[in-house]
Amino acid sequence: MNTKYLINAIYRATEGEGVHIGAPQVFVRFQGCNIGCINCDSMDTWDFSGEEISLEEVWQRVLEESYGGKIKRVSITGGDPLHPKHEKQVLELSKFLKEKGWFVNVEAAGVRLVDSIFDIIDYISFDFKTPSTGVKTRVENLVRLNQQYKNKFQIKAVIADERDFKATLDAYNQVLAQSDTMDFPWVLTPCYEPNEEFPMERFQNIQNLNESYGGMFRVIGQQHKWVYGPDKKEV
Repeated sequence: MNTKYLINAIYRATEGEGVHIGAPQVFVRFQGCNIGCINCDSMDTWDFSGEEISLEEVWQRVLEESYGGKIKRVSITGGDPLHPKHEKQVLELSKFLKEKGWFVNVEAAGVRLVDSIFDIIDYISFDFKTPSTGVKTRVENLVRLNQQYKNKFQIKAVIADERDFKATLDAYNQVLAQSDTMDFPWVLTPCYEPNEEFPMERFQNIQNLNESYGGMFRVIGQQHKWVYGPDKKEV
């Protein structure tokens, strides 16, 4: 347990997006990401420098934030927690938490699948990067995820406009064409930018688009931004 963890923050919050919306948990946010999404709202997590702490320190802070272990859910996020520089630490932390009986979710950026981690955790929240992010997710990643990890993942796509929606729809159809079944939640998250008023028209447009194409997606907004505003961190 001498491994050092490069951590941005450890904090308690109610999940604000995706299928686990409304569930209290502790977030362990790793520091460091080289993906470079244009619309990232956590650019402070990009640099691979900052506080390094031990597994014991991570665990003590998780316990403090969880009211002494009353909230036995952890979401490992970033940054990019699956970057090769973090992979060993995330695997160690996941094993440690699972041995203690905790629920573990990993926020995956859609760039890579890490079987050693995915095999042991409870849930995978996997990004599909839309054109507005400036990053592209390989459809092959989504197909393999669906083949290997049925019933333990969601795909999340941040949607800014109709172009983003249609790119997501195209990816959906590609995965469908290469899969026996598609029994998993694919979530559309209407983007809500810093310093922006609540984007009601964008939200309505995305809901309408989804309905007009058959409603294969779930449209789930970012509740934490409604409650605290789009600029507040660690909520």
